[in-house]
Amino acid sequence: MNQFGGDWTEQKISIVIDYTKAYLTIMNKYPQFKCLYFDGFAGSGDINKKRSSQEIRKGTAIRVLEIDKPKNFDIYYFVEKNELFKKQLESVIKEKFSKKKTYVVWGDCNEKLFSMSDYLKKNKNFRVLAFVDPYGMSVNWASLEVLKGLGIDLWILVPTGIGVNRLLKKDGNISESWLSKLENFLGMKRDEIIKKFYKQYSYHSLFDDQLVTVQVKENNAIKKIHDLYRERLVTVFKFVSDPFVLRNSTNSIMFHFIMVTNNPTALKIANDVIKPKYKL
Repeated sequence: MNQFGGDWTEQKISIVIDYTKAYLTIMNKYPQFKCLYFDGFAGSGDINKKRSSQEIRKGTAIRVLEIDKPKNFDIYYFVEKNELFKKQLESVIKEKFSKKKTYVVWGDCNEKLFSMSDYLKKNKNFRVLAFVDPYGMSVNWASLEVLKGLGIDLWILVPTGIGVNRLLKKDGNISESWLSKLENFLGMKRDEIIKKFYKQYSYHSLFDDQLVTVQVKENNAIKKIHDLYRERLVTVFKFVSDPFVLRNSTNSIMFHFIMVTNNPTALKIANDVIKPKYKL
């Protein structure tokens, strides 16, 4: 069973489900296209809202599978790297959704996004709705870049505050491993990243008059992380939705939840779905 915290978990799932229903309503008008649902971090099928709670709720994978009207997806493809979660999800699907064409696969979401890109290039009659809800900064930029020009609407949770911002240390003294992680996540060279988020100041030391240069992190870094990631996304997809900002109990920003697409109608629907759920 997956464990999550905060009302934002339910809000995030609600956004995906509302969008999925609208997506299937529209795609039902285009029988020439087959529809594939892709979940890159599918989990076990159930979630526990808080560690101290016994309240069990259905996860996104099960809620999507429950949608039957106006149509089903032709294929459901669930990726899960945790072997126990994978087996639990398989068990639920076998018991409740055996008539639907599903694949539950063990693996890394990055690899499966590459595979999906290849699949869509060979099967041009497929359209994809994807949900990528990663653990931290585990989705590499290269995995999104390969989706350029394809028929896919992708919801992605971006760890702006809880991920990227934490790696961008205030003094700019970032370890080699963290710099590599930032490079992989943003698809940028480290000197470009440093330039985006730090200012350099030089001064003469008091006693020996040596010139000292220091790096200071920019203010409002989390907003700048979102803005930068959005700029990067529009190099791959034509449209990026407004963000749904997810905050913790102290009102600190943890994530930005956004949808990317090449379809203007999909963009409008995504923004319409996000707007009534948005909370500052």
